[in-house]
Amino acid sequence: MKDQALFDKIDLHLIRVLNTVLTERSVSRAAIRLGMYQPAVSAALKRLRVLAGDPILVRSGSGMVPTDAGLRMIEPSASILRAAGMLFSDARGFEPATAEITFRLAASDYLDPLFLPQLVAQIKQQAPRCHIEILPLSAESDYRSHLAQGDADLVIGNWSAPSDELHMARLFGDDVVCLVAKDHPAVRRGWDAAGWLEAEHIAPAAMHPGAKGVIDEHLDSLGMVRNITVRCPHFGLMPSMVASSLLVMTTGRQYCERFASILPVKILPSPIEFPRMMYYQLWHERTHASNASKWLRERVKSVAAMLRKE
Repeated sequence: MKDQALFDKIDLHLIRVLNTVLTERSVSRAAIRLGMYQPAVSAALKRLRVLAGDPILVRSGSGMVPTDAGLRMIEPSASILRAAGMLFSDARGFEPATAEITFRLAASDYLDPLFLPQLVAQIKQQAPRCHIEILPLSAESDYRSHLAQGDADLVIGNWSAPSDELHMARLFGDDVVCLVAKDHPAVRRGWDAAGWLEAEHIAPAAMHPGAKGVIDEHLDSLGMVRNITVRCPHFGLMPSMVASSLLVMTTGRQYCERFASILPVKILPSPIEFPRMMYYQLWHERTHASNASKWLRERVKSVAAMLRKE
């Protein structure tokens, strides 16, 4: 089939059915999610199979699975729907109550254990028909590329020197403190810089190979190296590891205070002075003027401000 003839037979509704059927892997579940009758979804799937020249979705045991061609259609169809949602929501000025787009945030749980839950709650309360995808900031993630290519709309985190290629808004600053178990020797006898450096430290996994976090970047500038014996990619699990060991976790006070009342831990001042940890939201020029993205950035700013008041 000629490309133009093929395009003439495809509409946005058909793309939405395609993506929903492939992600749900069930015609009946797709019908519920789309608010359609099951026969209508089946009819749309039949049209899609003819257009693709492929079954797209096939039976496997008691369920259904995408074919190889179907798997390759998932991300392109999602990308088309995201672009269309952004296009039309911005053209209308973006109405949260009726918008149906997907917000994609790259963030870690080191900001505040309450931050992402409260952000999701606020978005869903004000924009109930929008979808949210939270992407991890990990050693494998390149947030600059994700923002530039449209894989993420916003990145939230802390850097000593954020990329000057991106737009940036400061969320808040926080003092650096240490979190230790209540029975840690430093609670009783204190520590100096040498004792702190020699203690066993737990630290997050590097954001990318060879990268250092803000704590170790500062220590490096002072010609110091701490004794990191545990690295963990899951920041939210680290306070529990500290509570049952002699590990030292060095991070922002706000984060530590969330755990001080629920775990047998103690917050201690650091014997080495650190600059305040600065938290930002970063975004690319491609979404700078987007009404939907502006609304999202305001939600992030609002939640960050609210948490600082608690």
